[in-house]
Amino acid sequence: MKTSLRILGSAALLGMASLAQAEVAVIVNPGAAKAPSQSDVANIFLGKDKSMKGVDLKDWTPAKERFYSAVTSKNESQLKSYWSGLVFTGKGQPMTSVADEAAVVAKVAAEADAIGYVDSAAVNDSVKVLFTLP
Repeated sequence: MKTSLRILGSAALLGMASLAQAEVAVIVNPGAAKAPSQSDVANIFLGKDKSMKGVDLKDWTPAKERFYSAVTSKNESQLKSYWSGLVFTGKGQPMTSVADEAAVVAKVAAEADAIGYVDSAAVNDSVKVLFTLP
């Protein structure tokens, strides 16, 4: 009986923890000329599409993990390996990275062709949400 209650309690806590995670918002400048699709966003953040400037978070955060996992199907080590290969062969350079989500919002708000991602709680009226990821 005690074991069953512990399992139920643990499951409830895990469920609440997953509900507490905020969504990741993919953001663009409100004056952006085009609204890229999710596959376009993947290509922008993998350096394959240069139509917009991707703004990346410098450190590996939960928002960055969710974004890259959902949009590019890559984790941290896969992404590092991917960019190392492009840099080594001279075929690409990683995009601009900034220190935190406030800097992503500020850079996207300031540049008409910028695109970024942040925890949805960091979004303000200076940017437009393209789509959100759970």
